[in-house]
Amino acid sequence: MRYKKRKDRKGHVLKTGETQRKDGTYQYSYTNKKGERKFIYAPTLDALRKKETEIQKSLNMDLDYHEASITVIVLVERYIKLKDNLRYNSKVNHRFVLNMLKNDDFGYMKIRNVKVSDAKAFILRLHQKYKRNTLYTIKGVLGPAFQMAFDDGILYRNPFAFEMKSLDIKMILMI
Repeated sequence: MRYKKRKDRKGHVLKTGETQRKDGTYQYSYTNKKGERKFIYAPTLDALRKKETEIQKSLNMDLDYHEASITVIVLVERYIKLKDNLRYNSKVNHRFVLNMLKNDDFGYMKIRNVKVSDAKAFILRLHQKYKRNTLYTIKGVLGPAFQMAFDDGILYRNPFAFEMKSLDIKMILMI
C-alpha cells in the first residue's frame, strides 16, 4: 500500500515535521537536544526551509537553536549574574556596558546573527563616542559573555574573539 504524500495548499510536497496551518503560515516541529518538542513558524515554505537548515546545522553541531535567539542584552545580563564576586569598579563597568547596550540597536540583535564583522563595526562605531580604554572595557564584557554562549553550546563561534589591535583605529580618525 502506498501512502499519499502530504501537500500544502499550493501543491508543494511537505517534508517530515512540516505542516501548513489554517491561517496559511508554515510550521516545523522538531526535538531539541534536551528531548523537548520545539516549533518554528514562517510565512512561506522557502523561509521555513531556511530556518530548518539552520536548525539542522545547530543540531549537528550540538547547539541549541532556540537559545541562540536571545538578544545581546539578555546574554550580557546572564553573564553579569554569574559574576557576583567582582570588585566595585568592575560591577560599575558591567552595568555601564549593559546600559550602553540598552540604548543601542546592537543590544537588540539576536546573538546567533552577530558576525565578527558586526562586532568589529560595533566597536568602530563606538570609537566616535568613547575613548580607547572604554572600548577595551566594552569588549572586555562582550567577549567573555559571547565566550560563555560558545562554551554552553549556544553558538559555534565567539564574534568578539578578535584582537583590538586588528582594528586600526588610527585609520578611522583620518576618514
